[in-house]
Amino acid sequence: MANDPPLYTERRSAPRRGPAHTAVISDLHLSDIEAPDPRRPAWRRYKHPDVVDDGPLLRLLLHLRDLSAGQPVELVLAGDIFDFDTVVGAPAPAPYPVSWLERCRGMVAEEERSAWKMRRILADHPVLVAALSQWMADGHLLVFIIGNHDLELHWPAVQAELRAALAPPRPEALTVCEFFRISGGDTLVMHGNQLDAYCVCHDPLHPFIEVKGKLRVRMPFGNIAGKMMLNGMGLFNPHVEDSFIRPFADYVRFFFRYVARQDPLLAFTWLWTAPLTLWVSVDEGLRPAERDPGRLEERVRDAARRARGTPAMVRALRDVAVHPAVYSPLKVARELWLDRVGLLVLLVFVVFQLTTALHMMSNLGYVWAVALFLGLLPFYVAYARSCRSDVGNTQANIRRRVGELGRIARVTRVVMGHTHRAAVRRHDGVEFLNTGHWSPAYDDVECTRKVGTNAFAWVRPGGEARVAELRVFDGESSTQLLPAKPGERAPGVAVTAA
Repeated sequence: MANDPPLYTERRSAPRRGPAHTAVISDLHLSDIEAPDPRRPAWRRYKHPDVVDDGPLLRLLLHLRDLSAGQPVELVLAGDIFDFDTVVGAPAPAPYPVSWLERCRGMVAEEERSAWKMRRILADHPVLVAALSQWMADGHLLVFIIGNHDLELHWPAVQAELRAALAPPRPEALTVCEFFRISGGDTLVMHGNQLDAYCVCHDPLHPFIEVKGKLRVRMPFGNIAGKMMLNGMGLFNPHVEDSFIRPFADYVRFFFRYVARQDPLLAFTWLWTAPLTLWVSVDEGLRPAERDPGRLEERVRDAARRARGTPAMVRALRDVAVHPAVYSPLKVARELWLDRVGLLVLLVFVVFQLTTALHMMSNLGYVWAVALFLGLLPFYVAYARSCRSDVGNTQANIRRRVGELGRIARVTRVVMGHTHRAAVRRHDGVEFLNTGHWSPAYDDVECTRKVGTNAFAWVRPGGEARVAELRVFDGESSTQLLPAKPGERAPGVAVTAA
């Protein structure tokens, strides 16, 4: 386009387009499997052996072979395929010091520890690992895009563990991309967390920071909250935001039905992990990234080669990312409810001080403290009710940026995951597909009511240009999810956490 800025008009040779068929799935959230705790049967139920089921994914691979009529397929696993944040525990014996906090919440994202988590996840999904290995042996391609919950894939040792387990027959059969992939020359695939202020990777080309003299992957606030809080609050499903973001009345019912019997100290867990989450998020978020200026251009070129894009494309797509929420600590504190708790403590303190002063001056009884507190309480309640979570703003950010993403990548469609909401829409002339999720998301503690849509994007030859479909997989076959009309919500939408 004549009016495009120079950043978007870099001349380049025609990219390698790869197979004519592309399939995209995301948000598997593969983690380790935990045995049930007889004392707390519902504790982290979403990780129990009878709930974790790789069967649908195995059958999907067979279905994709049928859809392509045996022709090669590029299968793009678009982020959050692995969930390193929900892996709790450490090797025994550990070859490195492991703190008490790491043992009960999960180890930090240092390379050696991340490699151990990768081995543990792969060991608990041997059949799926074998199926993906066979997928590549049959001549298909496998591409991993790093999302926010598998940021530890940035470590070379973690990628080495993945390659050793999947055993690609040739190096190009398996590719790990930093944050996007251009598939078939017409489709931009991203995870989507770069448009989420709470889950954004500050810089996918420089994801490491130094903490206590060692490198580790910088984790966004959403990951730290899941690790520090939800790993210790096992009655809440981390894959369904409605399980922990709910009205006050629902919390009361939930407390008496589950918490009082299985985890009566849940409030105490929140009380100490919420401030800790805020501290760690801001501390890691404000640390400078580890960079090697002398290798910057090499890093950009390598990322472009893996993504089948250009260096200019890498730089531009990196700059589209939203501003991280940790740069506004008050915003993060509000998501953790720390502002409301702090305000309530301040209210009690002020009432006590005023009542004490009045009692000393006029001998008023402390019963007036209750009256004064009740008089000020409506103002507190009004503030608390006015607070709204910003977590859902990711959808609006995506709508605003899809057209720009298409122009930067020079594609006609954009495919993402992350929000766990399956959708087909068109924004600014660019086709947009969201692939939903395949995670163990249930809206009840017993994990009997599955939430969401097991969907995948299918891009196939269609005359002069390829045609894209969002298909819903029922375990055996798939049906096309039709685009939503303007202003209409797509069917099969799952209201779940990223």
